[in-house]
Amino acid sequence: MNIPQKNEVHSMSESSDVSIGKDMLLDWQKEGLPFNAFGASLRRRFGGRIQRVSIDAGFTCPNVDGAVTKGGCNFCDNRSFSPSRRGRLASVLDQLNRGIESVRRRYDKVAGFIAYLQPATNTYGPIDQLEELYRACLDVSDEVMGLAIGTRPDCVPDPVLDLIDQLAEKHYVSLEYGMQTMHDAGLDWMNRGHHHASMIDAMQRSAGRGFETCAHIILGIPGETHADRMETAVEIGRLQVDAVKLHNLYAVRDTPLGEEVLSGKVEMMQRDEYIETVVDFLERIPRDVIVERVSGDAPPDFLIAPLWCLEKSALRLAIEKEFARRGTQQGDRFEGDSAAAAARALRAPATLQDQTPPSILARIAKERTLPVLKMKG
Repeated sequence: MNIPQKNEVHSMSESSDVSIGKDMLLDWQKEGLPFNAFGASLRRRFGGRIQRVSIDAGFTCPNVDGAVTKGGCNFCDNRSFSPSRRGRLASVLDQLNRGIESVRRRYDKVAGFIAYLQPATNTYGPIDQLEELYRACLDVSDEVMGLAIGTRPDCVPDPVLDLIDQLAEKHYVSLEYGMQTMHDAGLDWMNRGHHHASMIDAMQRSAGRGFETCAHIILGIPGETHADRMETAVEIGRLQVDAVKLHNLYAVRDTPLGEEVLSGKVEMMQRDEYIETVVDFLERIPRDVIVERVSGDAPPDFLIAPLWCLEKSALRLAIEKEFARRGTQQGDRFEGDSAAAAARALRAPATLQDQTPPSILARIAKERTLPVLKMKG
């Protein structure tokens, strides 16, 4: 399969400069969009509509099984994020085929699909089993154009990155890192079990490889100020990720965060503040970073708050209207030269030693079988 090449690594002081001339406009700007939207970027890349199909391979996380801590993230209940965890875990083949059929019923014209390993930490297993799983996803159908892998930045030792890089030689592959915030206090609050240094390490060792990188960000973490959130936006440019996903913090039932929201201890961000924060954030990231998502939600039966996040289309439209009201676009407040210099410093060769925690390395090396592989045949 001839896979279109990913965007060239950001030349911060050139392609993203606010004084960019009309002859140097990026494709999304030529199309009149306020930001570099994911769906449009996939259509340009693959020549048609591309849909993701979520897959649950039964992974756990190192802050669940005790490798770094226990209890999991305080906001996380995978049943609310993954339909397959509300029932029996089906095989990769079954999940993908059912997902493809569901999308076909919903949309008239779909050019292809991306297999999305979404719930939990999808690099947290023995290398041989990871390879078997990833290749199974890619080999299900010629309609599967690529693979997206959700993971944590402390769970990508060099052999895992080498494997994903090998797959990216013939396929589109995106490695999605749960960065959440650059502030360690926020990561401690959510019980991540790692600090921002892990994200820096992961991005350093991902640099120059053939797969794309995506950073997941949560806006509305208690204790974080607007200035803190904007510091995380600036960090997106410094890390030189290829894409970003923005999520509003939301609470679901049967989670520590859900209990705190119900008791009144934690309040969710208001809709208007979130819209303004998203626009402020996107104005500060490079123009060529793909924006894969601008909000998050959960099924109504699980969601506690905020209820406004269920209206995703209206929320997206409100964000676009705020850009129009301001007369701005993604990257208008991006400081390219300083970010480029910081990125070069982050990627100094002396810092490229794998920093994966030994406890995680031990779990990845341990002989075990992923649930989805046990059900083969």
